[in-house]
Amino acid sequence: MSRVGIRPIDLPSGVEVNINDHEVTVKGKLGELSHTVPPELGVEMSDDEKALCVTRSSDEREVRAAHGLHRSLLANMVEGVSKGVEKKMEIHGTGYNVNLKGNTLVLQIGYCHPVEFELGENMSVEIEQNNAQPGNPATFTIRGIDKQKVGNFAAKVRDSRPPEPYKGKGIRYADEHVRRKEGKAFAGIEA
Repeated sequence: MSRVGIRPIDLPSGVEVNINDHEVTVKGKLGELSHTVPPELGVEMSDDEKALCVTRSSDEREVRAAHGLHRSLLANMVEGVSKGVEKKMEIHGTGYNVNLKGNTLVLQIGYCHPVEFELGENMSVEIEQNNAQPGNPATFTIRGIDKQKVGNFAAKVRDSRPPEPYKGKGIRYADEHVRRKEGKAFAGIEA
């Protein structure tokens, strides 16, 4: 049995789940998400309606793999509509900054032009510090209800200027460790 797939998904108060054939819709205080489960899997509500259980029809390899995957996706949906999902980001580099213009995230990260990202549906950005200075990075948080969309958006932002290994300049996740390299060492050249 799948160790992930057999665990029930606890439903916090205020979260409603509607199961229609293979379409699962989860509604909470922050919004609504839906997901289609493959026909080999089944989703059932527990007797007291406080948990969701994902079952599978056979022990084939693909079905076993899908069992844990779809259970995790449903658990992420429940967490997203009840608590929300967030990614904290940092920008390291003197003169780099981050701003929000309407529904667009605008980054000044060392290019000759600003880099802009359009925020998706049910997503928001909160800027804690918008200018990066030596030893004090610019910080912002990406929030939303869909874990996949928030993570994908954060990865696109990071890819616009990934951290470089010599000075550590660039965009990184707040909990990310950047391995640093030592620069070239020059021996004393005698003339």
